[in-house]
Amino acid sequence: MPDPAPRSLTFRIFRHNPADAASTPHLQEFKLEETPGLNLFVALSRIREEQDPSLQFDFACRAAVCGSCGMMINGKPSLGCRTLTRDLPATIALLPMPGFKLIGDLSVDTGTWFRALNTRVEAWIHTKEERDPNLPEERMDNATALKIYESERCIECGCCLAGCATVGMNPAFLGPAGMNRVARFMLDPRDERGEGGYFEVVATGDGVFGCLGLMACQDVCPKNLSLQETFGYMRRTLAKNLLHAGDGKGPARSRA
Repeated sequence: MPDPAPRSLTFRIFRHNPADAASTPHLQEFKLEETPGLNLFVALSRIREEQDPSLQFDFACRAAVCGSCGMMINGKPSLGCRTLTRDLPATIALLPMPGFKLIGDLSVDTGTWFRALNTRVEAWIHTKEERDPNLPEERMDNATALKIYESERCIECGCCLAGCATVGMNPAFLGPAGMNRVARFMLDPRDERGEGGYFEVVATGDGVFGCLGLMACQDVCPKNLSLQETFGYMRRTLAKNLLHAGDGKGPARSRA
């Protein structure tokens, strides 16, 4: 049998340049013939090269590692580089991810948000111990190292934030990426803050107890992080520290 005729794809792409006073938000249509293995990164590149060089979108690695090409694809946040057009209908709507400053068209500023997050949660190892760079690296048991690695797989693409209902209602909410970042240091035995040191950051309505539990974040995470397990660990740990504070035993440090 002959190969079926290639589909004609219609892209409805959000267009707006905030730096141009004359620009108004709107959707612009582009037509493109589907080719085998076509992904959205290649499709957008073809549209920019062949039809409209002013189209703005972000990319860097093209391998689902940098997180630059996050966008709303038919209403769902995902990465353009890993989304194949064959898995989508013939009409594809592309919009910028909500919750971030719009740079133009599909391009948003995730870097400023994540930099502010890392400052807010002090995302670095807190220790008073002096480290000698000439000494061998300090060893860590495999189980703990793997738990930390699991959280470190976050590529800070912002898809979980774009899919989170709480982020849309509460701009101060740490969001799934923020809580995942805190959990990484709660697990790290080199960090001397202990779980009690994170209490004021995450044990509030702006932290893990503000989460509605809809778990859209986990559904859209391109790295398939176990965010539900992470949030459960944080709730258990923080609740345990609250109970210990109430009985006078003080905060406990646990890796369970």
